Amino acid sequence: MAAAKLSGPKKVAAVDDAAAAAVKTAKGRWALAAQSFLVLSVVVALCALLYAPRFFSTPAPHGAIAGFFAPRSTSGAASEAEHLGVRGDADREGSGDADRDGGGGAPRQVLDNQVGSPCASLPSHSICCDRSDYHSDVCFMAGDVRTDAGSLSLLLFPPPAPAAAAAVEERVRPYTRKWDGYITKTIHEVRLRRVARPEEAAAHRCDVRHDAPVLVMTAAGYSHNLFHVFNDGFLPLWLTAQNLRRRVVLAVLAYSLRTHCFPGAIVGTRYHDYLAVNSTRLRDSKTIVDFHRFLADAYDEPNGSSSVKPPATPPAPGRPRLGIVSRRGRRVIENQAAVARLAASVGFAVDIMETGTGAPLSAVYAAASSYDALVGVHGADLTTLLFLRPGRAALAQIAPLGITLLSRNLFGVPAARMGLRYEQYDVSAAESSLSRRYPAGHVVVALPARARREQWGKEWELVEHVYLRGQNVSLDLDRFRETPGRMHSWLKEEPQQSLCGQTCRCIYLKCSLAMI
Repeated sequence: MAAAKLSGPKKVAAVDDAAAAAVKTAKGRWALAAQSFLVLSVVVALCALLYAPRFFSTPAPHGAIAGFFAPRSTSGAASEAEHLGVRGDADREGSGDADRDGGGGAPRQVLDNQVGSPCASLPSHSICCDRSDYHSDVCFMAGDVRTDAGSLSLLLFPPPAPAAAAAVEERVRPYTRKWDGYITKTIHEVRLRRVARPEEAAAHRCDVRHDAPVLVMTAAGYSHNLFHVFNDGFLPLWLTAQNLRRRVVLAVLAYSLRTHCFPGAIVGTRYHDYLAVNSTRLRDSKTIVDFHRFLADAYDEPNGSSSVKPPATPPAPGRPRLGIVSRRGRRVIENQAAVARLAASVGFAVDIMETGTGAPLSAVYAAASSYDALVGVHGADLTTLLFLRPGRAALAQIAPLGITLLSRNLFGVPAARMGLRYEQYDVSAAESSLSRRYPAGHVVVALPARARREQWGKEWELVEHVYLRGQNVSLDLDRFRETPGRMHSWLKEEPQQSLCGQTCRCIYLKCSLAMI
């Protein structure tokens, strides 16, 4: 197991071929925080995004993985007593999340930021699991935590005491869709054990000690597209760890028989809803806008040193920028060029946002964050709404036939939470390619709701194979014109909304953050 410390400046490191080689040769079962995320660049970005990477001089155990940054750690020669407890670093960094352990002892970092959690007040040398949430189980360990790679376990060793402590064991699959038995069974189960006899620690002496708790999660599951990468991975990880103020270590893909030791552990991540941060469930009342600012901070290039090229044709003054998400394969806008001309005639400077190009996430962020408005057919690429300027940008989602409500729930509701101007254009039967695939009057085209009811128990198969994978759209331009028209009018009502994209070319939100 290798570890990545959340610390350092904001610039996100690039991923090179060395990273691919390192992961390809890694073996074993500690595939916890980077198991199969989308592509390797996104695997590395999972750690890099959390306060962004810095390369430390201390090499990662078992060899560094390019793109990751090593934690501050000590060799096995140091006293094992030094490892116990999270000392006052959290206080020195201004965190309000450090408590005193017992009566006036050393500062102890609060691992669980969730309001009402049974694990919010975690006694030393104990294990606590919160299994009350429908979406995810999260377990916490406080005390002398050591890895045991062979059994995929985290071991908690109590201090010497007159009487032996009772052995405790918990098991958890650290994924945010525990209700989905089909995918959950593919997630490795992690064991958390409190060892009954402290003398057993001699068999697990620390090879590497870390001065911050470890966070274990999986990047497997449905991590094959941008939506699930953020919804199941990045955002839950941020929800779980942001209160620790960079004082956390991520378990990442690498196999090592070394024993890593920590003053605490978190296994699993919190989940609040589709692309959601519920401020009422967090003790520090963070919102989705805070997550957006976190992304902006991570991808900010100081002194205008962005490697991303500006638009080939800068927009004319007074013309807000609109990006059209250009999909490939399915749910394609078949008359995309005509739609772009229509948006230009309304008053937008139009840019085609190509997808599936293999561009790094930083480039996707740079493009999307420069838009005043974004238009696209329902799909994972609309997750880039998280990159738009909260309260100062607009999103128009084109909902294909049969998935109107799904579209609104997955992207419309999150857009509203971010304060974006949201428009939803529901495709009619005549605009769907399904009208050419099925005979006139077929229930799939004429009455999608009824078609779904008739597939009770297999409804999702119909949605997935017919309405999601089986149709493109050709928009009625006269009918669609009102959607970009309303967005343009809204943007022009408040000149500041598009000022950043026009005069500052605020690709990394430097001026939009100042306006908020």
